[in-house]
Amino acid sequence: MGFFTKDIKTMDDLFVHTLRDIYYAEKRILKALPEMIDKTTDATLKAGFKSHLKETEQHVSRLEEVFRMHGAEAKTVTCPAIDGIIKEAEEISGDISDKEVLDAALAAAAQAVEHYEITRYGTLIAWAKQLGRADCAAVLARTLEEEKAADAKLTKVAESKLNVRAAS
Repeated sequence: MGFFTKDIKTMDDLFVHTLRDIYYAEKRILKALPEMIDKTTDATLKAGFKSHLKETEQHVSRLEEVFRMHGAEAKTVTCPAIDGIIKEAEEISGDISDKEVLDAALAAAAQAVEHYEITRYGTLIAWAKQLGRADCAAVLARTLEEEKAADAKLTKVAESKLNVRAAS
């Protein structure tokens, strides 16, 4: 099902489709994070990636909970956006031999992922509320707060040391 297909007729259809989109994205991120953990040399960034890997496992579980609550099948739809963000990160990181520049690039790539997730969860929360599903919105809001916190941590480590080291 493409994003604007005949299969999406109602706000509820759009909500479920977007849940499936972010479900795919979270599962894709689960596969990408271990490689990012292996590539980074900065201890703080590595620890942050490891922590976020555990959080991402919880995000997948929460999405499955929302699917159950909403009475929809927990399945994925391909998310070209997250595939593109991850592909770009893999291509860029494969071209960098300077470890400090690589760490800055990995942090930036992770932030691109976080920003995508933040937009998706924010939209899903608004739609859940519109559909009268405050229960679903509350579960999704917990994940949104964790995504925002991960983004803030990435900003802090990038600005306080990764970008400085990469530029010197």
